[in-house]
Parts: sequence; structure tokens; C-alpha cells
Amino acid sequence: MTTMKRRSLFCISLLLCLSLVACSAKKEGTEEANRIPEKGDAAVDVTLHDLDGKTVKLSQFKGKVVMLNFWATWCPPCREEMPSMDALYKKFKGADFVMLLVSIDDKAETIRDFMKRNNYTMPVYHDANREAGSAYGITGVPETLIIDRNGMIAEKIIGPLDWMKPDVIQAIQDLMK
Repeated sequence: MTTMKRRSLFCISLLLCLSLVACSAKKEGTEEANRIPEKGDAAVDVTLHDLDGKTVKLSQFKGKVVMLNFWATWCPPCREEMPSMDALYKKFKGADFVMLLVSIDDKAETIRDFMKRNNYTMPVYHDANREAGSAYGITGVPETLIIDRNGMIAEKIIGPLDWMKPDVIQAIQDLMK
């Protein structure tokens, strides 16, 4: 084999190896970026849009306990837990506690009508494109994340809950200390 052919083979082999390394590094980075945050992980700093189009970032609430609830008006278990969530919101309103209800409904008007019809006063956000839900790996509704003052996920609850149960209230109060 001539020296020229050996050099060409060496260059091709080197390029192939470098390509494989680059692809595997990119894949690993993608897997980490796509990892679903769990209890004990840092909360993902999602941007939320209220029903009037104003935006907030989750990071704005660092230093407070945040209840991030994903729901829909058409979801019976979501509707089941709404009265106790509204009572919890009223109980802790003004404290270092923030409730963010994130609806995955298609239309803001549907959400607005539902909230008005039921006299709920909780702040509601709209995730029609499901970007926020996707960032948290939401697979259904209701799903709730409780985020501590340091921006860490303290709890992830799948399904409805009676938010006014004494142990739930105590857990939230403990996080606010």
C-alpha cells in the first residue's frame, strides 16, 4: 500500500472516529436535556401565559413555595380537586405561597368561562401548546409539582388530591418555614 493511500485511510478513519464521538456527545447532551425533572431536581424555569396574554417565568417566584398544577376543564379528576385548591389558595393568599394553575385546554375562553362559572379566584395560566407540561414530562392531568423556596421540586403528585387535608396543609406550611 502506498504512503498516499495509508494517509488517506488514516484521515478517513480519524474523521469517522471524530464523527462518532461528536454524535455520541450530542446524544448524551440531548438525553440530559430531555430528562424529566423529578422530586429533588431543580424546577425547570418555564414561561407561563395568563388568560390575558401576560407572561411570568417560574424563576420569578424563587424564595416562595410554588404549587404548579397542570389541569384541564374537561378533566373530571381536575374538577374534583378544584374546590379544595381554591380553599388552599384563599388560606395561603398573601403568604410565601404561589399557586399556578396551568390549563392545557385549547381555548382561553373555555378556561375563563369555567373559572367564572365556578367562582374560582386562583391565578390561571394557559399552556395550549403544552410547552410547560412537556418540560415537566406531564403525561396526564391533574399533575402537580410543589416547588420549595430554593426552586427544587419537593413533591410531584399525579392525580387529584384534597388540598385541605391537615397533613397537606402542614407539609406546605413546613416548606414555607
